[in-house]
Amino acid sequence: VSPVGAGSCLETLEKGKPLIVVINEKLMNNHQLELAKRLHRGGHVLYCNCSTLVETLQSMDLSTLKPFPPGQPEKFALFLDKVFGFQ
Repeated sequence: VSPVGAGSCLETLEKGKPLIVVINEKLMNNHQLELAKRLHRGGHVLYCNCSTLVETLQSMDLSTLKPFPPGQPEKFALFLDKVFGFQ
C-alpha cells in the first residue's frame, strides 16, 4: 500500500510487487488520480482513496494484477539522439 507518487509506484512495480495506491484527494489538479487510473487500466495496480481503503483491502484480488513491463531506456536514448541530430 502506497501513496500515488510516480517514484514509489514505479519502484514497487519494477520489483514485481503487487500494489494498492491510495489517492490524496486534497491535491489540486489531482495528478495522482490520473496516474492511478492509467496504471489500473493497464492492470498493474488497484487504487482507492482513504475512505475506501478498508473496503479495497477486504475485497482485493491481487491475482488479477499484471506484471509491469520493464523500461526500455535505450529506445528513449535513440529518440533523443534523433531529436538532437546525433544520429
